[in-house]
Amino acid sequence: MEDQEEQLVDLGDSAEVLLQTPAFIQVIDQCVEASFATFCNTEAIKVDQRELAHRHYLAIKDVVNTLKQRVQVRDSIIEHRNGDNSQEELAL
Repeated sequence: MEDQEEQLVDLGDSAEVLLQTPAFIQVIDQCVEASFATFCNTEAIKVDQRELAHRHYLAIKDVVNTLKQRVQVRDSIIEHRNGDNSQEELAL
């Protein structure tokens, strides 16, 4: 269990670093803007192109949300560990 938790903490650490990296933020923002521009500037009758742009946006969003979820899992594990440590200190 400890090994799995440690792996999840490491994944959360890596995800947080990536989410805070200016180059990553810039690329994500540019991809979102490009998808939005494609969607908005494509004629309504070009359904395939509009759907592709929408799916592209959803994929970007999924990547970012997955990284954020890893950070949340890490934070939950750390919070749980700190809670356990506090309970042990109270018992002493």
